[in-house]
Amino acid sequence: MRILVDIGHPGHVHFFKNFIREMERRGHSILITARNKEITLDLLSKYHFDFIPVGRHKSGKFNLVTEWIVRDSQIVNIAREFRPDFLLGVGNPSIAHAAKLLRAKSAVFTDTEHAKLANRVTFPFASVICTPSCFNYNIGPKQVRYNGYHELAYLHPDRFTPDSTVLTELGLRVDDNIFLVRFVAFNASHDTKTEHFDRRYIPDLISRLEGKGTVMISSEVKLDPGLHKYQYKLSPDRYHDLLYFSKMYIGEGSTSAMEAAVLGVPSVHFERLNVGGQRSTVLPYIGVMNELQARYNLLYSFCDERDLLSRVDEILRDLDRAKTIWGQRREVLLRDKTDVTAFMVWFIEQYPASFNQLKNSSRVGENSERGLGEVV
Repeated sequence: MRILVDIGHPGHVHFFKNFIREMERRGHSILITARNKEITLDLLSKYHFDFIPVGRHKSGKFNLVTEWIVRDSQIVNIAREFRPDFLLGVGNPSIAHAAKLLRAKSAVFTDTEHAKLANRVTFPFASVICTPSCFNYNIGPKQVRYNGYHELAYLHPDRFTPDSTVLTELGLRVDDNIFLVRFVAFNASHDTKTEHFDRRYIPDLISRLEGKGTVMISSEVKLDPGLHKYQYKLSPDRYHDLLYFSKMYIGEGSTSAMEAAVLGVPSVHFERLNVGGQRSTVLPYIGVMNELQARYNLLYSFCDERDLLSRVDEILRDLDRAKTIWGQRREVLLRDKTDVTAFMVWFIEQYPASFNQLKNSSRVGENSERGLGEVV
């Protein structure tokens, strides 16, 4: 089988990396195209993947639409020469459009209900849309729900073994209390109404954490000079190793919060929308985030800084016990959920029989090879 995988974001490198390696091991031919956004190209190089750069990220909705048009043309030309059987991407309009034009198959993976613009211009053209089982919307007959999260494609214990040498690089030890704080740029199309954690509260957060251990800051935005000493220098492919050995994650951006949760790290997430100049007092609904919080108690999400600080205080009061409790909660999650890379390999290799098999299942996982999903 010939498969074109388009990478639009650094997180997509992690999502697809094990799938690509496994499919190549099985003898399939893979071509990777990649958007120049943040550290995407660096990560692909770190993992020794060959790729064709396609498009460059620029902020603003107009620039995004313009880029989509250019990427559509480039990927169509690349795909016309490569002649793929399948085109894959995450929330990716370009692969859906190219596949439709070239009469190939496309599978779009998404876990982001509020990416309304991207979803609107992608879903009608995709052959199949793969979502977590907790995805909040019924997209229609093309939708496949799998019993997992994007993060379990690369952080499931069958796919990820933490490397403690990351701590040696940073002058730390396994038994140190490490607190990972993250600030993100919010430059995706679905982030236009998202506010940052109020900088006035950052000193309060840092002082609380510093009194209990070592603060490490990962930031996509420029930090105030007083915070520079906390910003670590680490190869981007080591981030999940550091996250695993952290005693708590606190930060903006849903992906890292979900990654911490599935690793069994106490995860405290901040997200607030500003609509028409008014700060929302209600968190945006994200199916995966909601399930990790409401069903598994692995993550806490807040839209008010003071509420977040109160929860941080609560976890800090019994930090050693918190790590144990989160580890137990993670084990419950892992018993419920699947290795998403295994689902991807099975589904793509066996398509369309896999789609039909799931479609005929009366409940999640009844008839699938690995008990992995359903069609709605």
